[in-house]
Amino acid sequence: MLFDNLEYISIENQTIDFPKHFHETFCISLIHSGVEQLDFEHQSIFSENGSISITNPYEIHANPLVDKNSSLKFDTLYLSNDLMKYLFNGKNIRFNNRKINNENVNQSFIELIEAIDSKNSKTIELFLKQFANTLKLLSEENKNEYDEKYSYDFAEIKCYIDNNICDKFSLDELSKMANINKYGFVKKFKASTGLTPMNYILMKKVFSSKKQITLNAGLTDLAYQYNFSDLAHFSKTFKRYMGISPKEYQSRYTKL
Repeated sequence: MLFDNLEYISIENQTIDFPKHFHETFCISLIHSGVEQLDFEHQSIFSENGSISITNPYEIHANPLVDKNSSLKFDTLYLSNDLMKYLFNGKNIRFNNRKINNENVNQSFIELIEAIDSKNSKTIELFLKQFANTLKLLSEENKNEYDEKYSYDFAEIKCYIDNNICDKFSLDELSKMANINKYGFVKKFKASTGLTPMNYILMKKVFSSKKQITLNAGLTDLAYQYNFSDLAHFSKTFKRYMGISPKEYQSRYTKL
């Protein structure tokens, strides 16, 4: 079912900076308290209590903490591009306005979160379509397909990483594949993607492992499967990109 891939995460108190990363989905966040900072390449956006922030698929961004002494609380919805296309009658869409202040959108966002918690597919579909309707005037058509592998250089390297994501990678190995010396590879990869090779790999490992977390999954086994040194290393890295630990994610958002 198309709506099975709809997901949200609630962050009660963000205490660490989110490093540069991207998602394959649209990320739509409602800020409940504090101020969220979104850093793009040439722009920073600050979203306060009652605002909604949006990032498009494969859009490099970071989320540094504005004030480490202030609590940042927010919910984030993850909507795949396939789901968005379904909701927008087959059109690719994007959001150029990354900050929204609209009570109707906020209310529809909250109702969709409650619908997801109900686990009733008809209720979810109803409120999802209602939420999409509130976003229509705030979006525009995007003529290009979203596809990370071919949007930058190093497509072969990225395919290799995706296909072997559980392996342990080395810069020497990857630079040889790219036919570039190690230091030149790091520099060119970061210039192309906005991420260092190792940060890119860690991000990919976290998002891949998240899909493997079920209610009865062994987190220690999963940590070793993805070649983290131990569960503590896996948990720390997971939280850097997701805002919560894998144990918390498992207890709150997974099912058998």
